[in-house]
Amino acid sequence: MSILLMIHSIVRWLIVLVAFVAIIKFAIGAFTGGAFKSMDRGLSSGFSGLMDLQVLLGLIYFVWSGIATSAWPPYRFEHMAVMLVAAVVAHLPARWKNATDKMRFRNALFAVLFALFFVYVGVSRLPGGWAR
Repeated sequence: MSILLMIHSIVRWLIVLVAFVAIIKFAIGAFTGGAFKSMDRGLSSGFSGLMDLQVLLGLIYFVWSGIATSAWPPYRFEHMAVMLVAAVVAHLPARWKNATDKMRFRNALFAVLFALFFVYVGVSRLPGGWAR
């Protein structure tokens, strides 16, 4: 069970890394008006895919550890709910695939920023927060 929690903790830093690259790339695209190319779609898909992986790992850990310890503390439900919202927000750029390139960059940038905001709030709900 601790291996699953360790993987869940490592994946969050991969999400932060991909989000950092995506924020820079999407901000440059939004301000310079470049074309939304395959790398940009890959960054958006990679970010949302990592969020999906994180949700899956989190749900498995949530159920597994809850059954094993018969403990369902409220902070776990809060963390799960906020992180599910973050994952949904991470998928929003797929809705704008027919928009102009500048709008796609802007919307993808805001989607990543809002998803990261929810990630920050969700992790801060845990005991120990980001120091875990």
